[in-house]
Amino acid sequence: MFVPAEPTLADLEAALVHPGGSGETTFFRKPTSSAVAAASAVATAPDGESTAFLTRAAVRPPASGTILVVDDTESNRALLTRRLSREGFTVAVAEHGRRALDLLGRHAFDLVLLDIMMPEMDGHQVLTAMKADPALRHIPVIMISGLDDLDTLVRCIEGGAEDYLTKPFDPVLLRARIGACLDKKRLRDREREHLAVIEEQRRRADELLHVILPHSIAVELKETNVVQPRHHPHVAVLFSDVVGFTAYCDQHPATEVIVHLQALVRAFEEIAARHGLEKIKTIGDAFMATAGLIEPVANPALNAVRAGLEMVQAARSLGSGWEVHIGVHSGPVISGVVGQRKYLFDVWGDTVNTASRMCGLAGTGELCVSEHTWRELAGDCTGVSAGTFPVKGKGELQVFRVTAAR
Repeated sequence: MFVPAEPTLADLEAALVHPGGSGETTFFRKPTSSAVAAASAVATAPDGESTAFLTRAAVRPPASGTILVVDDTESNRALLTRRLSREGFTVAVAEHGRRALDLLGRHAFDLVLLDIMMPEMDGHQVLTAMKADPALRHIPVIMISGLDDLDTLVRCIEGGAEDYLTKPFDPVLLRARIGACLDKKRLRDREREHLAVIEEQRRRADELLHVILPHSIAVELKETNVVQPRHHPHVAVLFSDVVGFTAYCDQHPATEVIVHLQALVRAFEEIAARHGLEKIKTIGDAFMATAGLIEPVANPALNAVRAGLEMVQAARSLGSGWEVHIGVHSGPVISGVVGQRKYLFDVWGDTVNTASRMCGLAGTGELCVSEHTWRELAGDCTGVSAGTFPVKGKGELQVFRVTAAR
């Protein structure tokens, strides 16, 4: 029976057995005195020592550690149990190696006192099994043996044991070495906890970085601490904008606006991903994405137009009553990361400006492209000319309204 480190009254009463009974009992001991006699149940061990199993009113503060004693000799187990219990430790015992591994697999221990010479499975085999198990390798082990042999000592230390004691051992030396092992384990435990916190923070930072930046850009930034600007000769840029968004914001609560905007952006992100587009950013109610920037595609303009037409239908189906207009243009762009406190991956160039202008020229629920992009869509899309419009820096441009894509 294994008694938890913080026993209830029933646990303590159930532990009223003599040392050397089952060989698997945890003992809570304290010398008896008149001050606690009324609140204690007293048992007499075979060696005549008076052992008090305390009721709830007299239980001492929690033990300073939980120790597993592994020894095939019953008298040795009883002796170690008495001595360790007096020091305030919680003690469990195992009479052979297989029982020890079973207990180690089911309970948490701070230290193992492990005899070497045992039948079935000796101490060396138990030590090897513990150090091979990721869940047990951190538990310190003190090897105990009646052999005062240098080769055995060396083998134990090389196998991963923290220390080595020979029988019969001095109680003061036993206490000192157990204390030293437990101190080192506590330091290692704190270090593991600290490293786990650091790893969790690093994982969360990585997740956030991948949310802000495209995957390949995030990897480059982590590996080199900088993202090299790039020139892309042929990229399609898509802009989407909500019609009448400013007036809607003035007439509706902020919570309602954000709920609908979140639903719209989420739907657009899913559509963009399905068509191989990379979301670049949102600016207010505007949604910007590219095709052929991060991952190559056969026809960036066609991918962007297919995504844009689906976005028009998605906006109508969300229940907000919103309509969007969309513009697409294709050509060369420059990409890079700007900012230091807040990273921003963005694209620049005439292609971006023209795509934004196409969006502004599109009517409610429409998708417009430039003449240059329309030629790239020939045979894959249907549409009509929307006319010729002046575009700043480019003069008169013919604009086409796309109605369907194959």
